[in-house]
Amino acid sequence: MTTTIIDEKKSKKILLLLFLGVLMGALDISIVGPALPSIQETIAIDKRNLSWIFTIYVLFNLVGTPLMSKMADIYGRKSTYISSLIIFGLGSLLVSLSNSFELLLVGRGIQGFGASGIFPVATAIIGDIFPPEKRGQKLGLIGAVFGIAFIIGPIIAGFLLMINWHWLFIINLPIIVFLVIWGLKILPANKSVKKGKFDYQGMIVIGLLLTSFSFGINNIETKDFFHSLATIKVAPLLIVAVILVFIFRMIEKKASDPILKLNNFNSRQVKIASILAMAAGVFETTMVFIPDYAVEAFHVTASKASFMLIPVIIALAITAPISGKMLDKIGSKIVIITGTSSVAIGLLLLSVSAENMILFYSSEVLIGIGLSMLLGASIRYIMLNEVPATERTSIQGVITIFTSIGQMSGAATAGAVVDSYGGNIEAYSYAYLAVSIFTFGIVFISFFLKNRKEELETIARNSI
Repeated sequence: MTTTIIDEKKSKKILLLLFLGVLMGALDISIVGPALPSIQETIAIDKRNLSWIFTIYVLFNLVGTPLMSKMADIYGRKSTYISSLIIFGLGSLLVSLSNSFELLLVGRGIQGFGASGIFPVATAIIGDIFPPEKRGQKLGLIGAVFGIAFIIGPIIAGFLLMINWHWLFIINLPIIVFLVIWGLKILPANKSVKKGKFDYQGMIVIGLLLTSFSFGINNIETKDFFHSLATIKVAPLLIVAVILVFIFRMIEKKASDPILKLNNFNSRQVKIASILAMAAGVFETTMVFIPDYAVEAFHVTASKASFMLIPVIIALAITAPISGKMLDKIGSKIVIITGTSSVAIGLLLLSVSAENMILFYSSEVLIGIGLSMLLGASIRYIMLNEVPATERTSIQGVITIFTSIGQMSGAATAGAVVDSYGGNIEAYSYAYLAVSIFTFGIVFISFFLKNRKEELETIARNSI
């Protein structure tokens, strides 16, 4: 599989197709929140188990990412992208028909697994059809999808919930049929590249590794963080995850066609990009706590506090395409240093913004701008440039995995800090101060990225 430059008119259609597919996957995270009361009312789910509607989606998305990414590199982006849409549609159908919690979870798991192939493959296709000088801009447009999804998701949910919560998932079905037919027609057909025996052992081990880590992290009690780490629900799972890291490493070294080529991590650029992906996941979790912070700081209702998150989302959605254009002109190093610095300053301001509305909203805008420069395109741009065309999807899957690990670890740690200080204003201030200090460390690491000249040399070498 090599870069296949196609005419501008067709490339725009393909970009729209990819945009809609990624948007659909992102929406199915943001629209579920408003539907939880209705789902609980009709299916009678215990409040403690409601979180599994999110968790099962994220878990199957995480576990499915390395498999779907590898399949795309072996059997072609087109077939994998179409298959991912169909799997996602099957999950949506099951959820829409569900009248029991078990069927609902099965459907959400299948949805998550289908979504695991949509975003990495979409990113790799951009690398295939657009020349290096335009990749950043296009990746920025795809990256803006998540900001858009968080804006319109609750609005769409509000309208559809007037009918029935099942319609949140029924609406996916005609969209998927349209995208599949359109994708079969316009997506470029890459040739299969069979290199060796499929790495089933590696796939099983990394699946178990990610599952153990996910369950271990999700079982941590934030109110008693350190004690819960040693409990039977957490410690064994995290220990197993660590052991499986070493087993996975040994398997991948021996595999003829490994799920994940470890020699890619010999590149300093890939190592730093992986750290940045994990940090981006941590930054994303900071947004989860902002509404709760607003409730404590400004004494507003929970519903109003949710709307106070809008500046972050708007800043992210607007800046993501702009940061993509910046990548094409000045390279990833300057963009990432600017982005991480913006997040660090925003978090620092947020830690001292209690009862100061102007400072609060200013910090949100800075965080949104910074996140757009990381989540929008930069990290994926680095990975596209650092590996040959035949490994583009696999390396994009690495970003998803590290980002998810950062999200889970960040949520557990930040929650522990907040709970340990009693959940008051000071608790949130300490939590945001701690993340801000961590972010300034990430800014320092970003200075070790390749400069623009070195980056262009790498792009030229891997585009041959």
